[in-house]
Amino acid sequence: MIKQLQELLERRVDQCVNDKSSPCIKIEKKKELLAKRDAEIVKANAKGKIVEKSSKVDLSNIHYIVHFQYLIKQKDQFIFEEELEHRIASFYKGSLMSDQELNVIGQTNKTDINNLAIFNEMVSNYDKTEERLAFHYDRRKAVQYAERYWNEYNPQYQKFTDDCTNFISQCLRAGGAPMRGYPNRSRGWWYQGGTWSYSWTVAHALKLYLSTSKDGLRAKEVKDPRELLLGDVICYDFQGNGRFDHNTIVTAKDALGYPLVNAHTTNSRMRYWSYEDSTAYTDQIQYKFYTIVDDN
Repeated sequence: MIKQLQELLERRVDQCVNDKSSPCIKIEKKKELLAKRDAEIVKANAKGKIVEKSSKVDLSNIHYIVHFQYLIKQKDQFIFEEELEHRIASFYKGSLMSDQELNVIGQTNKTDINNLAIFNEMVSNYDKTEERLAFHYDRRKAVQYAERYWNEYNPQYQKFTDDCTNFISQCLRAGGAPMRGYPNRSRGWWYQGGTWSYSWTVAHALKLYLSTSKDGLRAKEVKDPRELLLGDVICYDFQGNGRFDHNTIVTAKDALGYPLVNAHTTNSRMRYWSYEDSTAYTDQIQYKFYTIVDDN
C-alpha cells in the first residue's frame, strides 16, 4: 500500500508540475492569478512526504503532504513562493478509494472560542485604558521570524491544528509588540506559560484586538493593501459572514507594490495576499488591512 501511495504521490506531483494535458487545478488557478499581475511561473517543483497512517480492518487512511515550490517572474523581479498541500488517501483492501485535499484554512478553534458573548466582552475589555506600553515595532525581526518559522513550529509555543493566528502573534511578538491582559483570556493580547489570550490564537479575536486596542500592540486600518508595510497583518473573512477566520503577515512586496505574505495552517511563504488560488476562497471574501502603529 505504501508503494501504491508513493506512486500516487509521484503521479500527483507530475500532473501538477509537468503534465500539460491533465493540468492540476491548483496550478491553473495560480496561473490565472499570475496573468492578472503580468507574471508567470518560470519553474515549478513539488515533493511529497507521508505523515501518518491509520488502519481499521480493511480500510486505511494515509495523510501525506505535497510541498509546492514556484519560481515566479514579474517584470524584472523574481519571487520564490512555497506552499504545502495536505491530502488524505483512503484505501480499501489495498485499492485506492479516494484522494482529497484537506481544506483546513478558516476552521475556527472551537476549543478556544465558540460564542458571540465572548467576542462582545473582548471589545469592551480592549477599550479600557491601561498604563501606556510604549514600544518600537521592529519590522525586520518580525519578517525574519515569519521566514524562519513559516514551515516549522517554535517549540517555545503551543502548536495548534488551526495555527494561523498563533503564528502571526508569534511574529508580532518577535517584532517587539508588548503583551498585556494576563491572566484574563478575553482581555488584551498575551501568551504566558501554558495559557494564552483568545486574541493570541483565534483569527476573529486578533482582528477585534487590532481594530480596538489603544495601548501596547496597536494598529491602524488602511483601505489599499499597497499601503501595508513589511510586518503588517491581513485578516480574511472567506465566507463574508462577518467572522474572520484567517490571518497572514506581509513579508515582501511584488513588482506592482502588492503584499506577499507568510502564513500557517496551510503553510505558505511569499504567497500573493488575495488568496484567490486557495480552496478556501469564495466570491464573498472580505479583507481587513492593518498596519502596526508604534511609538516612533
